[in-house]
Amino acid sequence: MTLTIGQAAPDFEVSNQHGEKTSLTSFKGEKNVVLMFYPFAFSGTCTGELCALRDDLSEFQNDNVQLLAISCDPMYAQRAFAEKEKYTFPVLSDFWPHGAVAKAYGVLDDARGCATRGSFVIDKAGILRWQVINGLGDARNIGDYKAAIAAL
Repeated sequence: MTLTIGQAAPDFEVSNQHGEKTSLTSFKGEKNVVLMFYPFAFSGTCTGELCALRDDLSEFQNDNVQLLAISCDPMYAQRAFAEKEKYTFPVLSDFWPHGAVAKAYGVLDDARGCATRGSFVIDKAGILRWQVINGLGDARNIGDYKAAIAAL
């Protein structure tokens, strides 16, 4: 599935690293959302990308914006990953049904069983305003997120 800028973003409800349910609609009317899919917890590029966001978190998690990182890893792996790297933002598990959220956003790599590097900015009304999809080995530019958020 290919998403189009200006359309409603697919809703989802999955568990975060603590087992708490998190849905896109829970932010509707309250916060813009940066939804960041990454392939695997503990992998080099993924860790580097999430640590860059952690180190500049006030830009991505504040009164106006919520960062949600998501992969197909199980909740327990997400918890260990978040604790090791000191992530204070939600790290979501798209484990079961395996990759359902990644598939809805068009970023599931069926052959590898993981999400590709898809990034989406969703406004407070739940409308997709920005997206970029990179290959598994292609790190994203943190400045692109900042520009997309500033444009809201």
